[in-house]
Amino acid sequence: MNRIRTINIHEAKTHLSRLVEQAAQGESFVIAKAGKPMVKVVALQTPMAHQVRRIGFLAGRIKVPDDFDQMGSEQIAPLFEGTRPAQY
Repeated sequence: MNRIRTINIHEAKTHLSRLVEQAAQGESFVIAKAGKPMVKVVALQTPMAHQVRRIGFLAGRIKVPDDFDQMGSEQIAPLFEGTRPAQY
């Protein structure tokens, strides 16, 4: 069984750069103050290269109408003008 290492706060301050680097490599640790565990330092879960979202991944698969920015303008404009929109 692998126990998580406990570091006192003074040692953590003294060796913070090294400890952070070790945590980033998967070596989690706990910082304690007066023997009482306070925080656990672990590496962030970053996405793998194949999990990263790609901009433009639907290029060529969908069609956006040329007038997409005008769609519904007859119903939306009156809302800004304080009048009632025309019925559908």
